[in-house]
Amino acid sequence: MNTSQRRRIINKKLHSEAEMEKEQKTKTKRMQCLVLAYPHQGHINPLLQFSKRLQHDGVRVTLVTTHFYCKTIPKLPASITLEGFSDGFDDGGIAEAESIKAYLDRFWKVGPQTLSELLQRLITSGNPIHCVVYDSFLPWTLDIAKKHGLTCAVFLTQPLFVNCVYHHVQKGNLKVPLENSNVISLPGLPLLQPFDLPSFIYSYGTYSASFELVLNQFSNIKEAHWVLCNTFYDLEKEVADWLMKIWPKLKTIGPTIPSMFLDKRDKDDDEYGFSLFKSEECVKWMDEKPKGSIVYVSFGSFSTLSEEQMEEVAFGLQESGCNFLWVVRATEMGKIPKGFERNSENGLVVTWCSQLKVLEHEAVGCFVTHCGWNSTLEALSLGVPMIAMPQWTDQTTNAKLIEDIWKIGLRVSPDDKGVFRGEALKHAIKEIMETEIGKEIKKKAIQWKNLAAKSVDEGGSSHMNIREFIDSLVHS
Repeated sequence: MNTSQRRRIINKKLHSEAEMEKEQKTKTKRMQCLVLAYPHQGHINPLLQFSKRLQHDGVRVTLVTTHFYCKTIPKLPASITLEGFSDGFDDGGIAEAESIKAYLDRFWKVGPQTLSELLQRLITSGNPIHCVVYDSFLPWTLDIAKKHGLTCAVFLTQPLFVNCVYHHVQKGNLKVPLENSNVISLPGLPLLQPFDLPSFIYSYGTYSASFELVLNQFSNIKEAHWVLCNTFYDLEKEVADWLMKIWPKLKTIGPTIPSMFLDKRDKDDDEYGFSLFKSEECVKWMDEKPKGSIVYVSFGSFSTLSEEQMEEVAFGLQESGCNFLWVVRATEMGKIPKGFERNSENGLVVTWCSQLKVLEHEAVGCFVTHCGWNSTLEALSLGVPMIAMPQWTDQTTNAKLIEDIWKIGLRVSPDDKGVFRGEALKHAIKEIMETEIGKEIKKKAIQWKNLAAKSVDEGGSSHMNIREFIDSLVHS
């Protein structure tokens, strides 16, 4: 075979591959996913970010949540459509209900019917849905989607470690209430103390409706075509490998935070685009502070602290001698101790802020957090050491991961009354900001930051898992 013949064969092969790639992209652009989020800011944001990842790779997306939350979402990328369905509380959401149980009881009656009606309308509109990605808190979605002949992917918004614990409770491998306070051994997990478990388990009987909600996630999970989780493989390798034996279609697809704070492949994705609260300006104040000198404090969009706990936080911040930026929601401002300066040379209190922009700022030295999963992933992805002050649900387990498994922070222990004392907070702040232990924690945090970015970048584990998911839809 001469050179000319070889060149023709190579060119033909390249042309064939180019045509196949073109056909693949054309098929992908025809795909449409309906992404269904439980009505809570901490659930909508990760599912919205996953929607952006799908959209960036060519899939059309319809994001769905309750009518009340649809009214509060200020903007979406033009390529993502927003649709609503009813939870029975269209004017005020859960705030309208007498209790969490009353809310969920009505939601579970009204939601399935109105979601089915929405699916039927979309399917017959000439703009068909090919797949439903649904929040694991809404397990009845699977049956509705299957009745319409749709592929189903369940989306877990909490870490695999926490989901593994709940799985063992749901299967009866971990009995509740706990029979003793000894070390707990569960398949797929390291040895745990009772207070390392989610609060629903070690304080059995508290928030029973919420506990039932998290356990029911797994009632039909094996029937889903895909199990997607907002984490990344290197972060939870051991538990991921164990759970893949239980859920073979499990794929890690996180961290689901805006691209410009991770892999920077999508230049337009520099914010979540959804928040119940209006951010206050604080970056200018931060710009005037030395590198690594600010203690950032936030307990999230949902947690409420007692007046006594607020006093202790204020004391710990003042006594630490460090600069601090403290987020206190408007509804909680009245709990700040009298005489505590809210705007001073070394301290600033705001009602809300853009957390990602704050964590990215070079002046931040550590993050005092309630350990909600979104906040934890954000700090980890931006290389910020954490001081863990968990309040309830999965936060206690996330605190265990932060301190003992990933070694990117310190956990403050509460006293017998369940209060985190200011002296203990001050000690943790000084340890991270001023000691060799703090330097080691910072070094470890930077390592995890790099791994998080690598996971969603081209060829990373989460990126490849998302591509595999999309390719399966194209060929189904």
